[in-house]
Amino acid sequence: MYRSLLSLTVVSAALFLGSVCVAGNPDPQPAPKPVPKPHCQVPCGIYTDQLRFESMLEDTKTIAKSIDQINELAGAGLTGNSMNQAVRWVTTKEDHATNTQHIVAQYFLTQRIKADNEKYVDQLKAAHAVMVAAMKCKQDADAKTAETLKNAIYDLYRAYEGKEPDFHTHE
Repeated sequence: MYRSLLSLTVVSAALFLGSVCVAGNPDPQPAPKPVPKPHCQVPCGIYTDQLRFESMLEDTKTIAKSIDQINELAGAGLTGNSMNQAVRWVTTKEDHATNTQHIVAQYFLTQRIKADNEKYVDQLKAAHAVMVAAMKCKQDADAKTAETLKNAIYDLYRAYEGKEPDFHTHE
C-alpha cells in the first residue's frame, strides 16, 4: 500500500511538472522552453510613473488634512462624536501613508528602480526615505511629518527622473 501510494505520488508529481516518460518510450518529454523574465508583476508593460508620483502627493495632502483635523478635534475636547471623527481621521491618515509605502515598494522598488541603473543607489536611498517618512506620518500627528513626506517624494522624483518636480496641482 505504502509503495503504491509513493509511486502514485511520484508519478503525479512528474506529470504535474511535465517531465514524465511516456510508457514504452524511454525518452522524456522535452523540458519546457525557459520563459523570459517579465519586466513587471503581471507583466502588463503599462507604466505611468507620473501618475504614481501624483497619487503619492495626493495621499500626502490627505495625510496633512487628517493631521489638521485630528489636532483640531483634540484641541476642542473630545466628545463621543468628535472621538468617532478623530478615529476616522487617524484611520484615513494611516491608510494614505500605507498606500504611499505600497506604491514605493510594489511599483518603484519591484518594477522600476533597477540595480543596473547608474542612479540606483540614489534612487534606492530616496525611495527608502519616502517609506520612512510615510511611517513617521503614521506615528505622529505633527504637520511637519506630512511636509517631510512631500519633500521626500520630491527627492525621489529628482533621483528617479533626473529633473526638478513640476506638480502644480499638489502645492
